[in-house]
Amino acid sequence: MTTADPHLLTGAHALHALPDDERATFERHLADCEPCARETAELHATAARLGLAVATAPRPAMREEVLRRITAVRQQPPGPPAAPRRARAALRAHRLSRWTLAACLAAAAALGGTAVWQYERAEDAQRQARRAEQGTAEIAAVLAAPDATTRAAALGDGATGTVVVSRERDEAVFVASGMARPPAGKVYQLWYDDGGTMRSAGLMDPGRADQAVLMEGAVDGASAMGITVEPEGGSRRPTSDPVALMGLPT
Repeated sequence: MTTADPHLLTGAHALHALPDDERATFERHLADCEPCARETAELHATAARLGLAVATAPRPAMREEVLRRITAVRQQPPGPPAAPRRARAALRAHRLSRWTLAACLAAAAALGGTAVWQYERAEDAQRQARRAEQGTAEIAAVLAAPDATTRAAALGDGATGTVVVSRERDEAVFVASGMARPPAGKVYQLWYDDGGTMRSAGLMDPGRADQAVLMEGAVDGASAMGITVEPEGGSRRPTSDPVALMGLPT
């Protein structure tokens, strides 16, 4: 491990460029150094903004091309190597009967069902890709908005959070770094604080320590935001003490 001044490692931490031992030491330093925690959170948000600003969506024709190929390519069941052509012909002539025909019809029906199943899975994947693409584009739009303002805070245990607000778009994005996994069966839920009344702003991905989340709903008159630990699927109202409370930038 190097003896670098921890105050000089904020940029490297934001870009995930520290070795594991240095990262652990630096994150312990963050718990006691508010200026470094704030600067690290702001750099994480900036890195996210730069990354999402250059994100590109796949060409629209790709979806149709994938769907067309999935429905056109026939699934071949596993089996032994094919016999020579003459032997196969003799075997077909010898064994072709109503039972063989019935088996062929059953196989055709099974393959037809496989094609339908493949098509439905492709449709599901397409819908998921559209949602992901739309979410990424909306996050990028907020982060790149000319009026975007940010506020950063240390969340404890080395985690940092930054909220980015565009009043013109009436939207907010929460950028988290180093978030610990919630307990099993739990999820982090975001909230808008409307004068003391908490309004749900969506759920975070419990499997990701670093993420950017488009907060659900309009910022409207909210003056702050909070994070709580809730059961999977979220809650209508907070059921636990907040992990963090942050004022929204003006």
